[in-house]
Amino acid sequence: MSSIESHPQRNTIRLQLRQCLILRDMPLQAWRELEPLLEIADFGKGDLLVNQGHSAMEQFFILDGILKRVVSDPKGKEMILRFAAETDMDTSYAAWRLRTPMPYSIVAVTKVRVAKLAMHGWVGFLERHSDVKAQFEYEVMSLMSEVMAHTITLHLLDAPGRLSRFKRKHPELLTRIPKKELASYLNLTPETLSRLRQKLARR
Repeated sequence: MSSIESHPQRNTIRLQLRQCLILRDMPLQAWRELEPLLEIADFGKGDLLVNQGHSAMEQFFILDGILKRVVSDPKGKEMILRFAAETDMDTSYAAWRLRTPMPYSIVAVTKVRVAKLAMHGWVGFLERHSDVKAQFEYEVMSLMSEVMAHTITLHLLDAPGRLSRFKRKHPELLTRIPKKELASYLNLTPETLSRLRQKLARR
């Protein structure tokens, strides 16, 4: 990990950060305050960024690659709750506010580069910048709504409907997510996903 200032690709990283949904409209003074708090970290495919049930919590801004939220039951069965890629973020904010352990893990689907900071540092920054806090909390609620909608979709839509919905909502991710991961998210077998993709391609 390194600071932005000491990173050899700091100019590119600064441009990527300014494209992040939460950060793009921040005033210059807020940027000057936030940048020294951020660390740049690289993760390999399958690396764990945050562990379900733990109390260590962080805020992540995705610069390159794809992350997933995953929840596991006591038997180890996993359910993918959402994917997030460049310009998006993931967070432990709700658990921090509720003072509960992390209800899910955050895992790298591909090689990933993030700008991150400990949750107490991010919360402190938000308390000093009410406009950023308001936008951030709106996005957190949107993420929770997205996860809820996905869970309902698994019960209400058939297999073609689930894939069509994902294609409509996340066309930029459809070919980037490994087949096994996407099949798991849609509660399909990889073979079924392949057949459905072929049918959609012929339409």
